[in-house]
Amino acid sequence: MSAHLNPPSRRPRGKSTIPPVTAPAASATTGIIAEMASQVATERPVDPEARRLMIAEAAYYCAEKRGFEPGHELEDWLEAEAGIDLVTGK
Repeated sequence: MSAHLNPPSRRPRGKSTIPPVTAPAASATTGIIAEMASQVATERPVDPEARRLMIAEAAYYCAEKRGFEPGHELEDWLEAEAGIDLVTGK
């Protein structure tokens, strides 16, 4: 991913021009994400590296669903992240 995102503690103060991220709409991608996350025990916290790998794999499937059209990498990552967090209870 080429975009650099500031962590919450380093974001500039003031109005944000970035729209809030919402949970993805029900889609085939969400089904894939739910299937992936169902393989992870949700009784204990998900290891940060395992979470990152799950998001990366889900983002790949988001891109695949679109035919790998360039320019949507951040959108794919955010959709995957929201989906993984939704199904893992994070």
